[in-house]
Amino acid sequence: MIGKKKVLLGLSTPELVEIVKGYGFPAFTGKQISQWLSKKFAGSIEEMTNLSKDNRQRLSADFCVGAVPPIDCQRSTDGTIKYLFPVRCSEEAEEPETKTGKFVETVFIPDGDRATLCVSCQVGCKMNCLFCQTGKQGFDGQLTAADILNQIYSLPERERLTNIVFMGQGEPMDNLDNVLRAINWLTAEDGMAWSPKRITVSSVGIYSKLKRYLDESQCHVAISMHSPFHEQRTQLMPAEKATPLSQTIDLLKQYDFTHQRRCSFEYICFAGLNDTIEHAREIVRLLKGLECRVNLIRFHAIPDVDLPGSDEQRIEQFRDYLTTHGVFTTIRASRGQDIFAACGLLSTAKLKENETT
Repeated sequence: MIGKKKVLLGLSTPELVEIVKGYGFPAFTGKQISQWLSKKFAGSIEEMTNLSKDNRQRLSADFCVGAVPPIDCQRSTDGTIKYLFPVRCSEEAEEPETKTGKFVETVFIPDGDRATLCVSCQVGCKMNCLFCQTGKQGFDGQLTAADILNQIYSLPERERLTNIVFMGQGEPMDNLDNVLRAINWLTAEDGMAWSPKRITVSSVGIYSKLKRYLDESQCHVAISMHSPFHEQRTQLMPAEKATPLSQTIDLLKQYDFTHQRRCSFEYICFAGLNDTIEHAREIVRLLKGLECRVNLIRFHAIPDVDLPGSDEQRIEQFRDYLTTHGVFTTIRASRGQDIFAACGLLSTAKLKENETT
């Protein structure tokens, strides 16, 4: 039986240096390992051939890279690909494969020269938004930074990626330590050296965590709005009770989004519910003075939720009102709906049910 090993993926260069010094290796060995991970994407310690064989064997007794390939994929007619990744939800792992029975879905969205990856940060979600299939799954674990990064590291299309969005399963601010660790690894000069402007993190709000994210990261932020009115947003999104939208917007107005960093709001359109002129006027009022954009999203029906989606004409009228009143607004194209990869449809609950029957 193979015992548990600690995972290297997601560790910073200084952390790797401290690890190798504990074995009596020279400090530059940690820098070599960092290069193998962030530049060469080694799948195992054995691949790190500029380390001596003895050093590789000693490290392999206690550590593993932590790269785990997806176990399934579904391909949409529009080119979108949804991958199923096993996750550990622990800093330690069973080798050669994980055996926790927990999984997350990750969505690769190609669009001409642009290719976006929609990354998950939790197994399920605690927020329980009425319109979201992930919320119906419930919460089943926090992903480690390695779990988050593995969705990128082990992606077959990794070399094609231009953008990453934390808009998959889970609420990023509810797992902020691991989200920030993953972002730091992606953007560090001795990591993957990505520009923060290629990364967007979505959130319902969560004031204290959002403030920390804005202070510690230069990545874009996207806030799930879905209604500008407190009572209605509470019905759609229970998190509104603890973190009102007005409070979130007041916080955002303290930051500068007039340069490269971008602030946006996600808004799913429900027919006759949140797509009225009163809603548009209130959005204009709330967002006055904040440099931002609004992304309108078509509703994708989920089981046992009686919410009607707005038709195309109504969505366009809503967009036009916001735009003519100074709020830059776009209509997001739906991608991967035929494989349940579109906004609000990600869930591994059915997989878990199938495994227990």
